[in-house]
Amino acid sequence: MKNAKKSSISNLNTFKILLFICFFFFNFNGNAQVNWANDGDSYFKFEKNQLVTYTLPNNDVKTVISKEQLTPAGKSEPIAVAHFTFSLDQQKILLFTNTKKVWRLNTKGDYWVFNFKTNTLTQIGKTLAPSSLMFAKFSPDGNTIAYVSENNLYSEDYATGNIQPLTNDGTVSLMNGTFDWAYEEEFACRDGFRWSPDSKSIAYWQLDASTIKKFYMINNTDAIYSQLVPLEYPKVGESPSACKVGVVNISDAKTTWMDVPGDPSQNYLVRMEFIPTTNKLLIQQLNRKQNKSKLYIADALNGNTKVIQEESDEAWVDIFQIGNPYAIDYTNNFSFLEATNSILWASEKDGWRHLYQISLEGKPEILITKGAYDVIDLKHINSKEGYVYYLASPDNATQKYLYKTKLNGKGKNELLSPEALKGNHDYSFSSNGKYASHTFSNHYTPRTKEFITVANHKALSEAESIVDNLKKLEEKATTEFFKIKTADNVEMDGWMVKPTNFDPNKKYPVVFYVYSEPAGATVSDAYSVGQNRLYKGDMAQDGYLYISLDNRGTPAPKGRAWRKSIYRKIGVLNINDQAMAAKEILKWDFVDAERVAVWGWSGGGSATLNLMFQYPEIYKTGISIAAVANQLTYDNIYQERYMGLPQENMEDFMVGSPMTYAKNLKGNLLYIHGTGDDNVHYQNAELLLNELIKHNKQFQFMPYPNRTHGLREGAGTFEHLSTLYTNYLKQHCPPGGR
Repeated sequence: MKNAKKSSISNLNTFKILLFICFFFFNFNGNAQVNWANDGDSYFKFEKNQLVTYTLPNNDVKTVISKEQLTPAGKSEPIAVAHFTFSLDQQKILLFTNTKKVWRLNTKGDYWVFNFKTNTLTQIGKTLAPSSLMFAKFSPDGNTIAYVSENNLYSEDYATGNIQPLTNDGTVSLMNGTFDWAYEEEFACRDGFRWSPDSKSIAYWQLDASTIKKFYMINNTDAIYSQLVPLEYPKVGESPSACKVGVVNISDAKTTWMDVPGDPSQNYLVRMEFIPTTNKLLIQQLNRKQNKSKLYIADALNGNTKVIQEESDEAWVDIFQIGNPYAIDYTNNFSFLEATNSILWASEKDGWRHLYQISLEGKPEILITKGAYDVIDLKHINSKEGYVYYLASPDNATQKYLYKTKLNGKGKNELLSPEALKGNHDYSFSSNGKYASHTFSNHYTPRTKEFITVANHKALSEAESIVDNLKKLEEKATTEFFKIKTADNVEMDGWMVKPTNFDPNKKYPVVFYVYSEPAGATVSDAYSVGQNRLYKGDMAQDGYLYISLDNRGTPAPKGRAWRKSIYRKIGVLNINDQAMAAKEILKWDFVDAERVAVWGWSGGGSATLNLMFQYPEIYKTGISIAAVANQLTYDNIYQERYMGLPQENMEDFMVGSPMTYAKNLKGNLLYIHGTGDDNVHYQNAELLLNELIKHNKQFQFMPYPNRTHGLREGAGTFEHLSTLYTNYLKQHCPPGGR
């Protein structure tokens, strides 16, 4: 039930691929990720079917794999590379092609290896099903490749091509080296295995979803007879898939299971990795309610474990995201500090998200960042110089900037982003920390990129310098940012786009765009933040006020209390905040209180329904897309994290569900849902329709046959959706000043 993303703010929900789809669709600011070479002075890039390197500071370009070298023997065209990864010594490269979608991303496909020493191109996994390989990666010594195929783990000797199955019990419901729908959706867990430092074994997750009830979707469009589409989907209140970690030896394919305490079906194993240069694993476990976290060190040889750190929260414990969860090969690995035998850890236990050193030897933890602000994202660790680089925004929750401080906790927080660039910054550091790719945008400056020298944050040339070219890049601002305080004394950030020919003496219709749940914030000082791409035409030109607000519970960098105040109150606190802010806005002289519309997608669709039903005196028109109508229909990881267990507090789920208030509908409602939605099931639409019908509430409903949560499949879908959205809004909330 999510559809917006606040870039890298660490909440588990910001991992959601769906959020990426929808936030890109409406409000995406991008990231700065670059494929850096080991030397730290160059980076790789595929251009025109060939792999090239650019060497800094002059961006000297060199072809390293030509189009001809990427063409298999007997073929006339090169392979189409979707993604690539190197061996540690960068003498071999894995090339991912012929990809297929698994839930959110194309993580299945074929893999080829190009060997720079022998100048050869070789396909791996040739005896396995086509386009079935997942997460292929080299062993640290570069001699072996491991991958998953049809839920089993394999190793392949590069020199001989010999393929060895390391597991053989994989089924649709028993997954080795990868994850089920819920783990991927809610924890961004996809790649489920890790090579040992000595290349002799592999640690992997095994998920048993055999006890998970199947939810059946119906495909009525691809054949004359309907087809059932089964999905192992643990609804809220249902136990999760049982999960365990094993270590398999490459030599004999024997697995040793790690003895992690607790019922595997009542806990989650969310991170696992070999501790560098050892035969030990570091494993993070969350309990089912996700309000207790434990770190275990496990001996890969005998499976023995011991707890080295515990943390709890009255609401939930966040898993701090590091990296880009929308990357095909994303893994949320630990950040090891080998010099102190510790890890970099993020915690909100003092009320703000800060970085700590957590010793693997039982030494006292060290607080690294200090102050009344949140660390938004970790960007780079320079252990040699003793610094950590991170994004934060102490003074403006809609923006983010690069800071650094000392790893030993004795430094001050130093702002590195140029003070002249007010907005959102992101960085991708080279391996040696000498250079970084820097991207910047704000609501009137398109996303732009430069390469910088980190030491002085200077562009490598005047031509690409953002600061030097700022005036040329800036456009006329059409979005205004504001703060509004409600009668409950809650101050919220918002943005507004006024009509093009705004006349303060006239009254205009207002359209609120909402999300409002912990999975995303909508108010970000980023380019195109105020655009509505579902609207055919120009909302401002047509005469609409377009507004969005971030209520309490959204993942803005405003501290733990702000974010976690929504615990067990989804559908209540966020809805009240939005409505109370709208009441204040309706007091503005230029707002027409009789023409008030609201719309949202996924969690925003749920908020739209709740606002229409709970505050019909405010919201006269609503467009709700892919909404959760009954919170009991959604998955257990997301819903239990924020709402608890329905077995213990069922009333909270009922009080927060739109269905409970459907009888109160007075305005104009357009409700939209895809019948093939594997995220928020079409079941929600039918449950809500029954309630509305029971109370003789008239509304407009549009089901999109066999479309998923993003409503992107099928010829003409977007054009139809956009036309429907626009016509309905114009009909029931007419534009223009009066």
